[in-house]
Amino acid sequence: MTQRFAIGPRETAGLDTAGLRQHFLIENIFTPGAIELTYTHYDRMIVGGAMPTEAGLALPNPGSLKATYFLERRELGALNVGGAGEIVVDGTTYALGLQDCLYVGRGSQQVEFRSVDAASPAKFYLLSAPAHKEYPTTLRTQAEATPVEMGTLETANQRTIYKYIFNEGIASCQLVMGLTQLKPGSVWNTMPSHVHDRRMEAYLYFNLPQGQHVLHMLGEPSETRPLWVSNEQAILSPPWSIHTGCGTSAYAFIWGMAGENLEYTDMDAVALADLR
Repeated sequence: MTQRFAIGPRETAGLDTAGLRQHFLIENIFTPGAIELTYTHYDRMIVGGAMPTEAGLALPNPGSLKATYFLERRELGALNVGGAGEIVVDGTTYALGLQDCLYVGRGSQQVEFRSVDAASPAKFYLLSAPAHKEYPTTLRTQAEATPVEMGTLETANQRTIYKYIFNEGIASCQLVMGLTQLKPGSVWNTMPSHVHDRRMEAYLYFNLPQGQHVLHMLGEPSETRPLWVSNEQAILSPPWSIHTGCGTSAYAFIWGMAGENLEYTDMDAVALADLR
């Protein structure tokens, strides 16, 4: 498990492209037959991916956690963006199809990720946050994640939002998780942009066609910085930063948050005229 330390807006404003990528971009999320984990000091979120092939993959317990097992003091969200898969939690098997989500509560000791077909492996995007209370392990399919339509084609941001882990959905301590799919012809996400000073956020961009990319923008509204992001790469967004992007085609992204509250609508909008 690698680590990313938190930095502030003043340090970020002075970074070059290599520095921005080093601090905020996670390039390797899915590795066949492996689990990739990154520990970020923004609200101590862990961001990662599990891509099982022929054999199952057990959730590891990195020594730096100083825990008896990974979820001793944590909760976990896993959202599948690949082939059909299974997650086994303390002997109970949960089947996850494309864009289904499983919440695994604190205290779960054994977690294993499996693919139904190694030739079409599952890709479980993982988010984990510290937890102070046990909530039940719960599966929510994409069909159960009531879609919300937002944006317009005229502003190139027409999109469907699927909420999985949030106040009115799967119960959690502080983890919030969902998915946004842009409509064909739309390229802007989270526009108009916002910040939420009480929570950090992480994005996984996926469903980008071959050769297409997203220009993700971060930083304070008055000091924005761009990063080019490829398919199945993740961005870390500090609480003080905007998190918006424009793709060279339509795409999807998973958003996940941890911090002071679970309110999906807790955000401070930024007027387009105030962006610099």
